[in-house]
Amino acid sequence: MSDTTDDRPEDNRPTSDAAAQGAVPASHETTPAAATPVAPGEETTPAAPPVPTRSPADAAAAWPPPAQGPAAGQPAQASGASQPGGATPHYGTPQHPAPPAHGYASAPSGATTPTGQAFGPAATGAYGTHPTLTLPETGATKPRKKGSGSKIAALLIAAALVGGGAGLGGTYAGLALWGGSDGATASGPTAITVNDPGKVNATSAVAAKVVPSVVTISASAGSSGGTGSGVILSADGYVLTNTHVVTLDGQTGDATLSVTSADGRVYKAKLVGTDPTYDLAVIKLENASGLTPVEWGDSSKLNVGDATIAIGAPLGLPNTVTTGIVSALNRSIEVASSAAPSDGSDSSQGGQGSQGGQQGGESPFFFDFGQGQQGSQTTQTIKIAVIQTDAAINPGNSGGALVDDEGKLIGINVAIASAGGSSSSGQSGNIGVGFSIPSDIAQRVSQEIIENGSASHGLLGASVQDAASVQGSTTTGAYVADVTAGGAAQAGGLQKGDVITEFNGIPVTSSVDLTAQVRALAAGSQAKVTYLRNGKQSTAEVTLGSMPTS
Repeated sequence: MSDTTDDRPEDNRPTSDAAAQGAVPASHETTPAAATPVAPGEETTPAAPPVPTRSPADAAAAWPPPAQGPAAGQPAQASGASQPGGATPHYGTPQHPAPPAHGYASAPSGATTPTGQAFGPAATGAYGTHPTLTLPETGATKPRKKGSGSKIAALLIAAALVGGGAGLGGTYAGLALWGGSDGATASGPTAITVNDPGKVNATSAVAAKVVPSVVTISASAGSSGGTGSGVILSADGYVLTNTHVVTLDGQTGDATLSVTSADGRVYKAKLVGTDPTYDLAVIKLENASGLTPVEWGDSSKLNVGDATIAIGAPLGLPNTVTTGIVSALNRSIEVASSAAPSDGSDSSQGGQGSQGGQQGGESPFFFDFGQGQQGSQTTQTIKIAVIQTDAAINPGNSGGALVDDEGKLIGINVAIASAGGSSSSGQSGNIGVGFSIPSDIAQRVSQEIIENGSASHGLLGASVQDAASVQGSTTTGAYVADVTAGGAAQAGGLQKGDVITEFNGIPVTSSVDLTAQVRALAAGSQAKVTYLRNGKQSTAEVTLGSMPTS
């Protein structure tokens, strides 16, 4: 499904040697002597022309001899330069014209325009070779104006540095943005295609940087199977994804995992650990090296309206890029999950209720199951804090990347909303309401899984329900129906009847909000709780307990 490329042999790499490039030696011209003042009335005669410092024979002898059959991929003599000694071009060697003044490279020999070239990392290893194109060194180029283009260029440069190989997937269009003499290997259809390098926008630049860090995951167990996405965490193959992707939504703990990278390499993978509480999981690719890790962003710095870009494999279509904005922050959703662990004591009564628009019915939120995978029918749920975005997220995007306009990871795509209120009767696919687990949570959980095989989550030690559902309530929040003896809530001074309205400065409008925020923190974390008691607002400092792992 993808084309990959081989590394070029050493003897195919270009050289900056002047003779190999067909450069003209610097000429040696004499400067006329300063004019001698002439007395008034004297006749003047034209000055004699300057005399060359060496004879034509000497100049011809100094000219470099023509190359004897340059290596494949080496640039031929620049077009328009005279052939020394009447020599003719070496037949069979591509004769590339000099780069135009604006700095873009010419098309390969036989091509008319540079169409369909791709941005992305050049693959390594023996996967079949492609024609190669070597560019001549460029001279001084006209400086670009500063502005939005500077940011795009910076992103493209970052993509080149991170992606390795010859620039952005080794396309001559990409290399021509900065010139250079390194050879370029044409990449296959799995990369980011750019047909007009003169109009590359910020999204193209971000995609070029991030696509190499996103993989497609195929999970199978018996007759069941499905696909999802994942994000590369390390060069040696740690990948972050969703629990429901690698367990087929709790159907199996031992699925066969196959992972395909953006450049078409296929790896076997083993499960490192899962975190069903926040639907995150880490897998490890076997015999992997030289992969491109994603760059973490800070989800706590996001604003509503910030640009978002989702990258993954919806419906098994790898390297798919969609764009949108941050639609809402501090959103919490309740999602049905067969892998959901016991909640311990922080039970939620009243559940999703009015938040999902399905009063008394099931939640409208569902995991975006990939190709061939169906959601399990279960009454178990998890409550997670999410970023809401209108970037198109479809079945198969689960576990993929949500990044900002600098290509930094701000979320792991996890779920979508259904207009009909159920996975079977509602509209499947994108309706402009998608959800991602914030990167700050995903980073903590993934690090704990890699180090310990599992992650911890906070426990408040209280049974809560939606305050709006309590008779006589005048505010939204999480109503404390009961507290656990010896738990964090009781130790912090919370009592039955209190209405929690904020948790660590984040507004709490329902029981799901509170549970999601508590679970987002590690066991033993300190937290500040704002609550109402008899109409008066108070705060309490609590030290969270540890949620049971089973």
